[in-house]
Amino acid sequence: MRQSYRRVWSALVVVVVVVVVGYGLVQLSILPAPWTTDAGDVRVVDEGGTTKLAVDVEVADTWEERYTGLSDHDSLENGTGMLFVYSDEDDRTYVMREMDFDIDIIFIGADREITAIHHARAPEAGEDGEDLRYSGEAKWVLEVPRGTANESNLEVGDEVEIDLED
Repeated sequence: MRQSYRRVWSALVVVVVVVVVGYGLVQLSILPAPWTTDAGDVRVVDEGGTTKLAVDVEVADTWEERYTGLSDHDSLENGTGMLFVYSDEDDRTYVMREMDFDIDIIFIGADREITAIHHARAPEAGEDGEDLRYSGEAKWVLEVPRGTANESNLEVGDEVEIDLED
């Protein structure tokens, strides 16, 4: 009977260690979190509820994904983008580190309204992009191809609908 208890305790200790180590590796962004979302849809609507912009997005909801952002992409197709997700609203600053193309950066507050829109250029030869800084108050930040915000007539205060796939 005692050996049975020892086996149970040993198995329990192994499970706890695996869970704790796994959680630590996720927090360090060494392993992907199984609870993160990879894709979703974002719509910007006017006061009457008419869609001004609909975008299929990749979701960046871990520190590593937010740090890398679009710097590992060669371009963005129209109708696509990247949505950066945070747990709370705060003043956010984005840089154009190692970017190969221009983008629009749209900051979205916790109330799901656009708080700022920036038209960001890619770094030129000899620039690393660290000095190209764009800031706004946001819980979410949407990056789309340059010109999208103007073509869609986006404005500060527009409502944003966010649907993330589970």
